[in-house]
Amino acid sequence: MNKDKALISKLQNRDEAALSLLYDKYSAALYGVILRICKDEAKAQNLLQDTFMTIWEKAGDYDLNKGSFYTWAYRIARNKTLNFIRKNDKLIQVEDLSVYKDRTEDVNEAIDVLKLKGSISKLEMHHQRAIELVYFNGLTHREAREEMNVPLGTFKSYIKQAIKQLQKAYLTVAAFLLVLIEVLR
Repeated sequence: MNKDKALISKLQNRDEAALSLLYDKYSAALYGVILRICKDEAKAQNLLQDTFMTIWEKAGDYDLNKGSFYTWAYRIARNKTLNFIRKNDKLIQVEDLSVYKDRTEDVNEAIDVLKLKGSISKLEMHHQRAIELVYFNGLTHREAREEMNVPLGTFKSYIKQAIKQLQKAYLTVAAFLLVLIEVLR
């Protein structure tokens, strides 16, 4: 968090390198949220770029005392995506909504593959569900806690514990890759 404080301070002072580092750190998670909501890769990529442009433009509005940087950035991404969807909501049905193919199955299968192959599948079930609701389904903590029927504090601890476990897993993989790269040189 101290590293984020310094980066955010630099970002608020219009340091482009800080924006780049924050992009590297948070873009994958934000992209997952955007993609899950809009279900279109090209649009999700554009919305991610718009999100980071807004982060750049509104960096001065971020207040560390009101919440984490990720939560602030998440809200920007989610709101941009929902506004985009609302703006482009068609009144006339132009898609084939055939009974033979459910398009949500494709998205659900992709998420299942990510879960099976990734570190998320190693988490306890309630941690997996919490991560899925917030990061893949784009729900707020309040909405997700209602879905799981647990108190808000309990839900937030699920997210916090899951993120810590995922960070630990990614650090282990990163360390392994660094060793492997050194061995292969």
